[in-house]
This record gives sequence, structure tokens and C-alpha cells, in this order.
Amino acid sequence: MSYCVNPSCSQPKNPDQALVCQACGSTLLLRDRYQILGILGKGGFGATFATQDLSLPGKPICVVKQLRPSTDDPNVFRMAKELFEREAETLGKVGNHPQVPRLLDYFESQQQFYLVQEYIKGHNLHQEVKKRGPFSEAGVQQFLSELLPIVSYIHQQKVIHRDIKPANLIRRQTDRKLVLIDFGAVKNQVNSVIASHTSAQTAFTAFAVGTQGFAPPEQMAMRPVYASDIYALGITCIYLLTARSPKDLEVDQNTGELLWENWVQVSPAFAKVLKTMLEVSVRHRYKSAEEVLQALDLSAYSDSLAQSMITMPLSEDKQSDETFSSNLQSQFSTAFSTKTTGKTSPLRGVNVSPTYQAHPLNGGMAFQNIQQSHNPKNKVRATEITLIKKKGKLDARAIVEGYERGQRDFAQEELNALNLQRARLPGINFYQSKLTGSNLQDADLSHADLGRANLSQAILKNTNLSQAYLSYADLDRADLRGADLTGAHLKYANLKGANLCGANLCDAQVTPEQLALAKTNWLTVMPTGKRGFW
Repeated sequence: MSYCVNPSCSQPKNPDQALVCQACGSTLLLRDRYQILGILGKGGFGATFATQDLSLPGKPICVVKQLRPSTDDPNVFRMAKELFEREAETLGKVGNHPQVPRLLDYFESQQQFYLVQEYIKGHNLHQEVKKRGPFSEAGVQQFLSELLPIVSYIHQQKVIHRDIKPANLIRRQTDRKLVLIDFGAVKNQVNSVIASHTSAQTAFTAFAVGTQGFAPPEQMAMRPVYASDIYALGITCIYLLTARSPKDLEVDQNTGELLWENWVQVSPAFAKVLKTMLEVSVRHRYKSAEEVLQALDLSAYSDSLAQSMITMPLSEDKQSDETFSSNLQSQFSTAFSTKTTGKTSPLRGVNVSPTYQAHPLNGGMAFQNIQQSHNPKNKVRATEITLIKKKGKLDARAIVEGYERGQRDFAQEELNALNLQRARLPGINFYQSKLTGSNLQDADLSHADLGRANLSQAILKNTNLSQAYLSYADLDRADLRGADLTGAHLKYANLKGANLCGANLCDAQVTPEQLALAKTNWLTVMPTGKRGFW
């Protein structure tokens, strides 16, 4: 089906091969390349569409956001266009981060503005909580350790997100990393200039980017600051801990503070961090993501976090057209709309016992097993984490078949001399496992957790270890010739006698002292991106 983007069209659905709308005569292909498959949502200022890019091989799915300025004033339109282009360029720069959707294109057509963005396949955190229940404290700490660097990067680009919430955080299916979507910069800036030139009675004057309950007071008053994103991130943490929408939580009538502590138990130190993130007054709130990270000091207990992480991917069944549309809708809220999500049902009688373990760097979250009385004023009485029970020694076939079924946790296993040559195991958890002398040549272990693993004398020739976690791993005399270690975490790893000839260590976390113990040559790409030297 081809869908017409003309807002005045009475019958926008058209046959797949149609070039012009049968109802209004509008051209159906945007920029002669984007075929609109259907509408995902619309509001007072525009609409969001699921789209195919016909100009690229495979006709990949992307998302088109349309802004429709409701004014005929040519001066206002010119100013809005200039501001739109400037802000689109800003989003293009922000999209250089691997955990932010890329801005693929932006253009103006028939006095309407369009953004084309990357489609992120996966599930959002709102869906995760609905399916599995609230996160544990360790899970939320891990969440912050992944999100805060993203927020810091965005702020460095002089961009305020303005709409951080669980529905705008997608766990990417390919690597289990969180992706922050749906930036409000463009829609806020474009409409603000129009508002200043239109009647006070128009909808533009009431426009504010953000979701009620997640946005702080200064943002709802249309005066957002960088600390506004910190507040929204704090509210998101409360939702992850309680599975309750902020609108369902009581507020102190004297201070305006959210009374979330009646619903969850966390350590005093972590509670203090959350309270500071949620300060109503900007003056007393953390001013930056760096301040929050410093207050958390997660590095002091990263190993305990590693052993408390629990996750399993949500099912990825083949999607019908209806399911596909629903999935897209969950990722991209209506462009330029101020509607909020519905209420979350109260947390009562939840009993969740996940059984899969993962390290924080794998994108996993720890979930709670909560027993709670029907009295909503009672605090959570118990938290329990259930881990997989160890069975007999696994062989290569059992690991591969288990992985294909969705299992990712193979931590602390005896796997010496295992043959996993050319195995495709991205994101697998081998934390503290013994893999001495194992053959992992040409395997895909990208984003894998190999922390404290024994890989001495292991064959890792041409192995994909990009973004892998190898902290404290023993790589004594390991064969890493031609291995891809881009962005790998090698802090405190033992590289004595390891063969790194031809390996790619670009952006890897490793010291010159560690590399001095290993064998390298002129083909080795160092963390600086240069070959053979720092």
C-alpha cells in the first residue's frame, strides 16, 4: 500500500503501484524515493509515517516525520524553514552517536518539512517492564551507567532531549544496546518561531515538548535546561523500579516532591542520588550527567553488578503488518504531538523470576522478584534474584543450540579446549568462564562478556571481539592475530605473550604497559587508530 501524506486527503490509502493519489492527485513518492507505507500517528503539528527507501538495496524501512506549519505568512514560513534546517543539522550531528538514531535526510516539499530517521528494531523499556516487572536496584544502576554517557554526549552538542522516558528508550535487537529516540529539538524550535508570529489563540502557544510526569516544572513552563533531562532520567529510574507511572504516585503537596520511596526499597546511597536527580528546584538538582556518574561511582562495585544482571530477550516472532505498525508506534511517539502515555496499572501481586544472567555491558537489566500485599501503602517486602543452576560440562553444540533458543548466559562454565570456530555468538556471556586452549577462530563475539574469563592459549585469530568486555581476562599467549578489538574493554586484562599482530585495537580501552607485554607489528592498529605505534 502507498499512503498519501497530504493532510487534506480524504482517502489516503492507495494501491502499492500507484504513483499519484487516487483521491487528491498528490504525488505519492516523497523526493522520488520514499514510499509511505502507513501512518504511525499524528497531532496538531504534523504526522509520523512508516516508510520504505526505494533508492537503496533491499528497500530498508525508515521513519518519516512531517511538520505542517499552519500559516500562510511567507515571512514566518521562511524563518521556520531556516530554523528547521539549522536544527536538522544539529540532529544530524547528534545522530553520530551509535546509540542515537541517525538522521538520514531532511527536506522541504510543498511548504511542509520532513525528517527521515533510522528505524530501530527492538522493544522499549516500557514494554520490558510490562512483560517482566520492575528492575532491581542493580538493574537501574546499570541502566544509568549506559544512559548517562549518551545524555552527556547530547548535551555536549548543545542539545536538550526534552522527552526522556521508557517509551523513548529502545533495546536494539541486534546488540541489546539501549537507543535514545524521538528528539524534541526540531519540533520545539520550529514551532516556537511560528508561535511568536501567530495569534495567542493558536495551538502553537500551548506547545511544549515533553511528557507530563516525566518533564520537570521548568520544562513545562517552556524554559528547559540541561538539568531537565537529568530529572526525566530520574523519573524513568523510578518507573523502572516501581513499574508505576509518575502520575500514579503521590506528590508532597508542600514541596512538589514525588513520594516514590513507599513503593520500593533501595540502598541509602542510591536513594540519595535519585532524590538529587528529582529535585524540583534546578538549583539543587545535578547539573550534568557527569555529576550523576560521579555520585554513583559505579566502578567501585562493577563486579558485583556483573553478577547480579539478569536478562532474556523478548520474543522476536515474525511480525504481521498490524504488529509491525504497533512496534513502530512504540518507538516513535507522534511527531509534534503533546499527548501522554496512558496510566500504568498499580504494582500488586507481581511475581517475576527471570532466569538469564548478563553483564551490564551486554545491555541486560536485572529484574526484581517482588511479593507485595494488596495494600498499596506497604513497601516491597522481598527481593529475590534467581540464577540459572549449573549443570554438567557443556560442549560446543549445546552452547550454539542454547544460544539459538535465546540463552545468553554461560558464565562460570568449564569450557576448556572447546571448538567454537566460526560460531556466531554476539552478546554472549562467558563471564569468568574457563576457555583455556579453546578454538574461537573467525567467531563473532562482538559485545560479548568475557570479563575475568580464562582465555590463555585460546585461538582467537580473526575473531570479532568489537565492543567486547574483557576486563581482567587472562589472554596469556592467546592467538589474536587479525582480531577485531575495536572499542573492546581490556582494562586490567593480562596480555602477556598474546599475539596481536594485525589486530585492530582502535578505540580499545588498553594501556601501553599492557601492550608492551604482547606481540605487535606494523599492521596492528593501536587505540589511537594509527598502525604500529601510539
